[in-house]
Amino acid sequence: MKRILFVCHGNICRSPMAEFVFKRLVRRAGLEEEFEVASAATSDEEVGNPVYPLAKRTLAEHGIGCPGKTARQLTPDDYRHYDMLIGMDGQNLANMERLFGGDPEEKLSLLLDHTPESDTKHHRRDVSDPWYTRKFNIAWDDINTGCTALFEKLTAGHE
Repeated sequence: MKRILFVCHGNICRSPMAEFVFKRLVRRAGLEEEFEVASAATSDEEVGNPVYPLAKRTLAEHGIGCPGKTARQLTPDDYRHYDMLIGMDGQNLANMERLFGGDPEEKLSLLLDHTPESDTKHHRRDVSDPWYTRKFNIAWDDINTGCTALFEKLTAGHE
């Protein structure tokens, strides 16, 4: 089983969007038994809060629900439990490295690192935070692109 945790600042916009986009990809492929997918926050600001209404609406516009999801904070145990911990931006990545004391098992990445056009050596691209930009459509495009590329990478050759 592949265990994936999507991470953003508050776990009410980007990371839950990624969680539920990825879960839909898994479900459509009939691979629910092969993946564990969740999301978490680097901060404690939104712990216990539901998915932000505009993020929820953006998911719904694409036929995706997120029932019962509430924000939770990342813990050191998450590094041991998950195979991949995927941040939405460089600050998320820096916060994860600080919490985990680095990345000795190379489990940390940014979502858009998994796209074919990614250049992790020279320029990494963030999923901008729609909480601040109010551009949920742009966040959706980046999240959908990143999740699709990650899913294709992880299931390549899977029949």
